[in-house]
Parts: sequence; structure tokens; C-alpha cells
Amino acid sequence: MSASVDCVVIGAGVIGLAVARRLALAGHEVIVLEAADAVGTHTSSRNSEVIHAGIYYPTDSLKARACVEGKERLYRYCAMHGVPHKRIGKLIVATNRSQKEILGALKSQGAENGVDDLEWKSQAEVRALEPEIKSEGGLLSPSTGIIDSHSLMLAYQGDAEDRGTVVAFNSQVRRGLITDGKIKLFVEESGGEFSISANIVVNAAGLSAQSVSRKMSGLNPMTIPPLYLARGCYFTLTGGSPFSRLIYPVPSPGGLGVHVTLDMSGAVRFGPDVEWINEIDYGVDPKRAENFYAAIRQYYPKLMDNTLHPGYSGIRPKIAPKGSTAGDFMIQGPHDHGIPGLINLYGIESPGLTASLTLADLVSQKLSFPEITDPTN
Repeated sequence: MSASVDCVVIGAGVIGLAVARRLALAGHEVIVLEAADAVGTHTSSRNSEVIHAGIYYPTDSLKARACVEGKERLYRYCAMHGVPHKRIGKLIVATNRSQKEILGALKSQGAENGVDDLEWKSQAEVRALEPEIKSEGGLLSPSTGIIDSHSLMLAYQGDAEDRGTVVAFNSQVRRGLITDGKIKLFVEESGGEFSISANIVVNAAGLSAQSVSRKMSGLNPMTIPPLYLARGCYFTLTGGSPFSRLIYPVPSPGGLGVHVTLDMSGAVRFGPDVEWINEIDYGVDPKRAENFYAAIRQYYPKLMDNTLHPGYSGIRPKIAPKGSTAGDFMIQGPHDHGIPGLINLYGIESPGLTASLTLADLVSQKLSFPEITDPTN
């Protein structure tokens, strides 16, 4: 069986669905191909579900620009579509005096990125906000929030489908050919194999983006960045929450440190840590809790033994190796790799969820599509 369509998006995670929505809003015929049997089964649903403010990222990086703009757009989108979310704020705390200098650098970095609402809090002020937290002071980020990521993806999917988009699950791209000015994809599904030709193909396959790109005949392999996997584990806390907002330590190499995240029901989870791995594996070793206790007690000394339990893990699709400067988001279009109509997205880790609406617009710009009226702008 073969078919032809205007646009194909590979991957039904939060980015793929945001892109499908953006293309559908502009009047394009869109099919989303998803290898799994549901939306967002990997990175999009295995994270902290935080709406980030945009503090940590290098000035003028795509991460910084897309996060700061995307944050406010995401809050508007959630309000308009009834997506569960809360702007609860977060505290980044110094556990010793030397870390206060790091907080100062973070405040400056945030200001350079356009995050101008960060507030210094003294030791006493932190204690007044979060009585269980031990610190030498902290930074309050009032624009940080939490979100139900699954509800967000369903909302994006609904927007796209309302405008004719079709999402095909259990559909894995096996190879692609550039032919007659179009991109022909050969797709395996439960009933066999079919082919589909498209003018536009957006590779938003997340952890599988590099693998999908290597299947594209004619794409220069030198344009495909390496993939490095950094697993982060989460542990849940027994009992009620002693916190009313998110609590973060100062950042650690490869991540933002083992922090406190509250879900929409108020339950507490700690994480993620950082573990560099060689293959996709979502196992959570209960023994890792030992390191969690030590890290968490730096700012929450009352944490009792035997109250942390394995939760889940997520894997960051990094394009920079361990020990190097964190890589930026990478969106490659025809001007980058030479294939008309093809967009490849690589290294879309945190804050990808926060930046999803803005990243979808950038994909459209890479394709030289005209601007549209989007109520989130």
C-alpha cells in the first residue's frame, strides 16, 4: 500500500505533536508516525514535568531563547485548553556559603536570558517559605511551574486532529528515499509495510532521531550528531509533602541536581540524578537511593530512612558527551543538510517541553512557511 501526503511528522512526543499542531494550523495535511502504541512514551513522559523559567542556559542559546518565550506561551495555552498546571514557583538553595556565589551567577545568567523576576531570599526568608529546608539563602523563581505532560500532549494531538491530522501508532519508519522531489518513507506496522510520500518530513523522533536520520538515503551522515544517553532516576517520598513549591540545589554536571518536584496531586518525587549509559534502559536500581539520601539531606536534613522508593527513570538524548559543555537544541533544515523538505531535530532534552510551542514555530521557519495567527502568541 502506498499513499501521498503534504507533511509527515515522525514521533508523537510533545515536540512532534506540537509541530503537527503548528503545521495543521497553517492548513497543511499532516500524518504523524509513531512507533509506539501511545503518545509520549519516552522522554516526553519521563521527566520532572516542570515548566522552566529559562535560568540555566547559555545566553543567546536556542535553549534559553525558546524556553523564555515558550514558558509564557505554554502558560497561556494551558489556561485556554484546560491543561492541568500550577505556577507554584521554585527555590534554588545554597547549602553552604560558597554556593551563594553560584546563586549570584545564576541570577545574572537568568537576567541575561530575560528572566527578570528572580528574587534573593535570605536564610530566614527561605525558612519562612519552606520551614523544612536548610540553607544559607536562595533564589526564588516565581515563574517556574508544573504541568500534566500527558494532558498537554493530548491537547496538542486534539488541536492537530481537529484540523485533519492523522496519528498512526505502531508505525515505525524503516527507511527513506529522496525521489521525484519528495521524501518516500517505508513504514512497518502491525499489518505489514506501507510507503508514504511527502513534501515535508519532520524527524522529531527524540531518542531515535539519529537512527531515523541514518535510514534516510542521500542524507550526509556527517550532518548527524552523535547521541549520548544520560539516564535520570526518580524516587518517590512516602507520606505527605513537607514542601509547597519546587526545591532545587545548585546545578550539578549533566543536570540540575537531585531536586524536589511536586506532581499535580501534591505528591513528592526526588530526582533526577545523572547516569551515563550505552543503551536505552529505564530500570531504576533501588540501591541508587543511597546517593539520593545523601544529596537530599544537604537541604532537607529531616529526611527519614526508608522513605524513598523507586519511581521511574527518563533518558536525556544528549548530543554532547559527559564532561563537555552541555549541547544546545539542534534543528537542521534544508540549508543545513541539503535535502529539500527535511527537518531533523536532535538533542531535544530539557527544557524541550517548556519550549515546545516555540520549537514548533522554528521548524516552520526552517521550511520558510509564512507566519500564522496562533492564540498563544
